[in-house]
Amino acid sequence: MIYNIQPLDPFLLKIGDGGIRWYGFLIGLGIVIAFLLVNREAKKRHLPEDTFADLLIWAIPLSIIGARIYYVLFRWDYYSMYPAQIFQIWEGGLAIHGALIVAIITAVIFSRKKNLSFWKLADIAAPSIIIAQAIGRWGNFMNQEAHGEEVTRGFLEGLHLPDFIINQMYIDGKYYHPTFLYESLWNILGFIILISFRKLNLKQGEIFFSYIIWYSIGRFFIEGMRTDSLMLGDFRVAQLLSLSVILLSVIFIVIRRKKGSVPNYLD
Repeated sequence: MIYNIQPLDPFLLKIGDGGIRWYGFLIGLGIVIAFLLVNREAKKRHLPEDTFADLLIWAIPLSIIGARIYYVLFRWDYYSMYPAQIFQIWEGGLAIHGALIVAIITAVIFSRKKNLSFWKLADIAAPSIIIAQAIGRWGNFMNQEAHGEEVTRGFLEGLHLPDFIINQMYIDGKYYHPTFLYESLWNILGFIILISFRKLNLKQGEIFFSYIIWYSIGRFFIEGMRTDSLMLGDFRVAQLLSLSVILLSVIFIVIRRKKGSVPNYLD
């Protein structure tokens, strides 16, 4: 059967030769939804008003810069030849790990200056972060990037996916694994789990560590399917980092539990 497949327009709104891309819009939408959710929980936990608004003023732009720097560093063989493209983030090329590293550093500094518990802030933010990631992955979908290995249309139809997803996975005459979708669904499930963890009244920091562990497990396996991984020699950077932070998170949970003086999330 012959299919007349046209990719979805990557522009939400065209203005001359440019405009607003779905990629940027969806990342922005994820941030807005995350802020609304985190602000609601912050009020329940009796944090000072506008705590997260003040934090995000710094964290958002710095995280975007961090995400781009991380991506460019591991693709330096390309960007060293085309330095002008380093700043073209609207074309894609933001690494979530770079964003998270910078966001965590920013939150640590912010919490110290505001005399707040970093772990409390991190626990409150964790579910919001992962749902923002779930939404942001659809930006990769609109850009037809961050996909997996080649598959058949029959395989995708066997997953009972709607035609608009199957058709968007048709790139340069071939169909590919919709790894963006796998990760998005994994993150949505993680969001539900992390929200439920709030009722367990875990130790401060453990919801955040659970987020790191959950996301990293999914990312490790999904990364193995992708064709655009950032590499460090023969190894995928995201997989190495995922394994490292899973191990460190487990160690931190055990050590902090043994101390016995760590407050609970609801304290």
